[in-house]
Amino acid sequence: MTTINELQNALADRNRTWDPDFKLDLSFFACELAGETGEACNVVKKILREKLGIKGSRATMQDLKDELEDVIICAALVANAAGINLDPADKFNATSRKIGINVFL
Repeated sequence: MTTINELQNALADRNRTWDPDFKLDLSFFACELAGETGEACNVVKKILREKLGIKGSRATMQDLKDELEDVIICAALVANAAGINLDPADKFNATSRKIGINVFL
């Protein structure tokens, strides 16, 4: 499994070729993240629609996986644009301590 830091480094490498003039900035990547999050939510809506037996378009768990992976990639792009090295364990562990659950990364 790829770590967040590996993803951030690979995205930085790819973006040097994809956007060599660094035209894409924090606001672009934030908008991209919002769009991908919306797409993931739309897939959940379609899965729920099918579960409820309501007519309309459908989606699969693979569709949801694909969209959630896009969300993660876009979150890493936002972090890169902001100069942030993500470590989800920091936030996860802080929340565990805050709510008194002894599960840590």
